[in-house]
Amino acid sequence: MTFDALLVASYGGPRGPEDVLPFMRNATRGRGIPDERLVEVSGHYQRFGGISPINERNAELMAALGDALAERGVTLPIVIGNRNWTPYVHETLAALAEAGAQRVLVLATAGYASYSGCRQYREDLAAGLDTAGLATAGVELDLVKIGPFAETDGFVTANADAVRDALAQAPGSRVVFVSHSIPTAMDAASGPGEGQTYAEQHARVAARIAAEVGLDAGDWELAWCSRSGAPHIPWLEPDIDDRLEELAGEGVISVITVPYGFVNDHMEVVYDLDTQARETAERLGLGYVRAATAGVHPAFVGMLADAVAASVGASEASFDPAADPVRSTLGGLRTCTTTCCGSGRPGGPTLPAACGAPE
Repeated sequence: MTFDALLVASYGGPRGPEDVLPFMRNATRGRGIPDERLVEVSGHYQRFGGISPINERNAELMAALGDALAERGVTLPIVIGNRNWTPYVHETLAALAEAGAQRVLVLATAGYASYSGCRQYREDLAAGLDTAGLATAGVELDLVKIGPFAETDGFVTANADAVRDALAQAPGSRVVFVSHSIPTAMDAASGPGEGQTYAEQHARVAARIAAEVGLDAGDWELAWCSRSGAPHIPWLEPDIDDRLEELAGEGVISVITVPYGFVNDHMEVVYDLDTQARETAERLGLGYVRAATAGVHPAFVGMLADAVAASVGASEASFDPAADPVRSTLGGLRTCTTTCCGSGRPGGPTLPAACGAPE
């Protein structure tokens, strides 16, 4: 298949103190959260000078991926389009169209099939095409999204190496795999089919990492972070800070947190784990080490590069989502169906989403 560019679709983040409140408004649009509450939460960013690390980490990933693609003989331009801050996805799509692009491969910086990790990025792309006015201008831009990659060997190996490095610093620690919590109702609607909910995917990935490292069943467990929203709405539990309290009470003396739900070190990692969870552990007298994210680990970047190269090398006939819309693959990774992961909001509207295979 011929592609004119690789678009990295990401969350975005502020680049300075003046960006933080506008960014927070973007990130919470439609939820009716008053500025007073946003200012309070903005303090997480202000502790780091109002700068989100996600921008620099994404730049590093794009550079590493570009090098890996060049080694494979692939010379696609790599650009980024964000959900909540500049460059916005509609700006990037408009620039691609203006440069003459007709088909673009898309890689989201989230590895698990879920609403916020996959489908919402596809909704961003559909909305971006609309906002850019490409259809009105008679411009066709075909977008093809690489599927969720959390269960690939490359992602698992990168995280396993991070756990080994952390255990070298703190042997005998309890290993706690941590990811971003979501409402339980959203979890039930996530994934492309039976056995594929967000939580089930995480359980499988954690088990694979633990097995690769050689951890026994009692050496590791799962926890969640970054819960937000109304207290009466159930979310995936246990929260990492609550679990640290319990572990200290159980006599555990040292903990390693593994942010395997995240691709790189953005705010949920540097605040929720490096700052808040670490402060909780110190208060409890627990030893604490945070393992690295996949970042630019060669196995992870190599897996992404292989998926892109395979997509570029695929024939038009070899990719037929209509033939098996749930299990179709592109570059060896599952692609999305039109209704995959639902709306993320029980009873909420189903928004248009790009890159979905026909039903």
